[in-house]
Amino acid sequence: MSEQANKGTAVVTGASSGIGAVYADRLAGQGYDLVLVARRADRLQELAEKLRYAYDRKVSVISADLSNDDDVRRVEQAISADETVTLLVNNAGLGGQAVVATADADAAERMNKVNVVALTRLTRAVLPGLLARNRGGIVNIASVLAFDTSFGGIYSGTKAYVVNFTEALQREVADTEVRVQVVLPGATRTDFWELSGGDIDTLPKEIVMTADDMVDAALVGLARGEAVTVPALADTGKLDTFLGARQAFYGSLHADKPAARYAA
Repeated sequence: MSEQANKGTAVVTGASSGIGAVYADRLAGQGYDLVLVARRADRLQELAEKLRYAYDRKVSVISADLSNDDDVRRVEQAISADETVTLLVNNAGLGGQAVVATADADAAERMNKVNVVALTRLTRAVLPGLLARNRGGIVNIASVLAFDTSFGGIYSGTKAYVVNFTEALQREVADTEVRVQVVLPGATRTDFWELSGGDIDTLPKEIVMTADDMVDAALVGLARGEAVTVPALADTGKLDTFLGARQAFYGSLHADKPAARYAA
């Protein structure tokens, strides 16, 4: 194993299947050692063995349920103490189409804990070390549904948080060598849909991307220094227009008096 080839350690959550497993494979191929985090220990061990053999990298696993507070803290402690960590991929997530009135309250809480709380805490765990070493990056997997509530307000709301949280992080690290990227996948063929109670085969095939293609595009975006990567977006000018219009709109939201239409 060449020391020159080693890019440090990448932590990948939700790594046992789908997008997370593809990230693990690609990052090992790029020269990263890995810490893989997911609930399913058997799948993690199987993937770890495969990657060790294929790429001759160090691969460790942490079996953890990121909706469990104790498990999140255990992962936090492990990755914050690891000075080799140079990349965190916050990929773990729970989904579901339930509307608020009929949603299972416990399921909604678990979704928020995984999609929002765990992502925030794990980011907080590695960021001081990355800044101290002035190296590395954080990749947060959001969703195009951050801008569309048709899949259910709970899931969409968690992903909107990921977008806003990541944008704030980007400002925080702007004068450093630490990179922060938010990725907005569209419909991606993984077992996420089945676990969320949906059926991806009901969608038009022309809008469903493979996990391999999604991750490969996201990694190209990361290498190019993109702050926001939308793998399916052909015209990046549309993203620039959207973000610019949003910023201009924000600038119109402040005044020392209520707008005239609210006069009694």
